[in-house]
Amino acid sequence: MKNQANSPASDHPSPITDSRSQILDPEHSGSYVLVTPAYNEEAHIGKTIESVIAQTELPAEWIIVSDRSSDRTDDIVRDHAAIHPWIKLLRIEDNQEKGFARVVSNTETGIRSLTSQDYQYLGLLDADVTFQTDYFERLKSKFEDRPQLGLAGGVVIDIGTPRDVFPRNKQEVPGAVQFFRRSCFEAIGGLIPIPEGGWDGMTAAMARMAGFETRLCTDLVVDHHKPRNISQGGSLRRKYQMGTRDYAAGYHPIFEVVKCSSRVLRERPYFLASLAWLYGYLVAALKRNTRIVPEDVVNYIRQEQLRRLFGSRTSDQ
Repeated sequence: MKNQANSPASDHPSPITDSRSQILDPEHSGSYVLVTPAYNEEAHIGKTIESVIAQTELPAEWIIVSDRSSDRTDDIVRDHAAIHPWIKLLRIEDNQEKGFARVVSNTETGIRSLTSQDYQYLGLLDADVTFQTDYFERLKSKFEDRPQLGLAGGVVIDIGTPRDVFPRNKQEVPGAVQFFRRSCFEAIGGLIPIPEGGWDGMTAAMARMAGFETRLCTDLVVDHHKPRNISQGGSLRRKYQMGTRDYAAGYHPIFEVVKCSSRVLRERPYFLASLAWLYGYLVAALKRNTRIVPEDVVNYIRQEQLRRLFGSRTSDQ
């Protein structure tokens, strides 16, 4: 779909200029759509919207799903949508899901609400991130260069943390910036609403199970303007919750022990952060917390993890 600001079609369409005097090429705008879940994001969502508006290639449509926000989130979105009709606010009042499953439910609702039909890529975007002006243009080029690439995204760095320390696993794409080839997203059949979180890791695994490549793009750095998992409380409480998330996602216990051990001197507070993470996993295991991740997905993830530990390090290739 062409950007709505396009002039009537011609054999040689000329560049157009949007309200911010940004030069846009109508032949390369509108091949992707975005969906963003939001809850009381007035402090950051304006920055995220400005980052998207400033892109060298604009989306055909962007649905921002507000889950009963009680601050100025909706007003900020409406103000920008009045200028850019491809931005749309969808307010949700009746989401009955709990925990992080609410985010997944809102995201899925946004995807079902898209009116664009001919897009090639689907982006899931958090409401508190910012990135360079050619972020989506460069991201799309990676898909064009690699026909089997189904899911990709930049490295998400929390504000105040080092910008040169990247995750070791280059196959995992954070949910804040997951960008899919449309055929890949349709092949996996949607997102898994895990209350403890971790749906993004499941999505990446299911994409690989479906025969697609997944890629963390370390040349694209995304600023995350508040700590991930902040709704869970303080630093140690958040680490504990990450452990319960790993159990819910079906992580292999050997892999979990090695992972937590490797973080002893990498994450603050040193030692305590890793201990809290592992403690969360062990408590969930002892309680035999219910898992909703399909067994075949759990088995696939565990096989990948064991290969990373003892076999070919496919995740770092």
